[in-house]
Amino acid sequence: MTRYDAKALEIIAKGKPALVKTLEFDGNFVKGIKDSSPTTTVVARLFLDQHNLDTDPAPLVQAFVEKLLPLATDPLRMAGIDAWEAYNEPIADTVDKMKRLADFEAERTRILAENGLRSVVGNFGAGQPPLELWPEFRPALEAIRQYNGFLGLHEYSAPVMQFRSGGLQLEGEPEQGDEGWLTLRYRKVYRQQLIPMGFGDIPTLITECGVDGLVQPRPGPADAHGWQDFFDTWRANGLRDDPPGVYMDQLLWYDQNLQQDDYIKGSAIFLAGSNDSRWDSYDILGPNAGRMGDLLQQYLEVHPPQG
Repeated sequence: MTRYDAKALEIIAKGKPALVKTLEFDGNFVKGIKDSSPTTTVVARLFLDQHNLDTDPAPLVQAFVEKLLPLATDPLRMAGIDAWEAYNEPIADTVDKMKRLADFEAERTRILAENGLRSVVGNFGAGQPPLELWPEFRPALEAIRQYNGFLGLHEYSAPVMQFRSGGLQLEGEPEQGDEGWLTLRYRKVYRQQLIPMGFGDIPTLITECGVDGLVQPRPGPADAHGWQDFFDTWRANGLRDDPPGVYMDQLLWYDQNLQQDDYIKGSAIFLAGSNDSRWDSYDILGPNAGRMGDLLQQYLEVHPPQG
């Protein structure tokens, strides 16, 4: 969520999703979310410039906590928000960058915990980071284990969420079973890296998911972004002429997979209620979303989160 939206609040109150992520953290707003659905994990994120992973992380930690703590320690926010992210989709594509990111996340997790706050670390973009770099993230994983935090991952694909998982691959790429390179990538992360490292019990939140045409390479229009930009592609590939229903089918497929893995504690669809025209094509509650909000609410009411 990026703003107040009456339909989104109705979905939360009646459907009680496992996770809500918000970039709007007015104290009364987030406390209202928590009061209407106490079992929902509420995660918040500040808008920040991209993390410079070529520099010493210590000054970045200090700058981050000085900006966040006056906001996050407000009593209403503490009552309404369960955990805070830091930088969005950091690009940690070398050993040194991953080490610096891990040190940043570990230290800010410690400082936030000293102030009664929990953290969601990582929040890597779809298909990131390279699998072989996960051992360098150990300090951050140790910190969230010690301070009751979460690992955050983003999983998107396009033109449908299933693309590059299972057998739906780029030409010439091998079938991936019950894993994927974009969506369901988290299983590769756990099986190949976290479990061998001793972190198979780390709780993970999929802090963003959905259809995103910015994830490349992929079929479909080159300039397509959110799910609403793929309606013609879906029809051309034989999917029924019911875009909200087609997207809901994809989200249902994803949710059914997530619920097979106990370490996944929730996922947040990007997005419900846009305050930026760049994101309108992603919005499941916008003017072109049709009955998407009603479909999601019905699904959540019939299929409550497990555990």
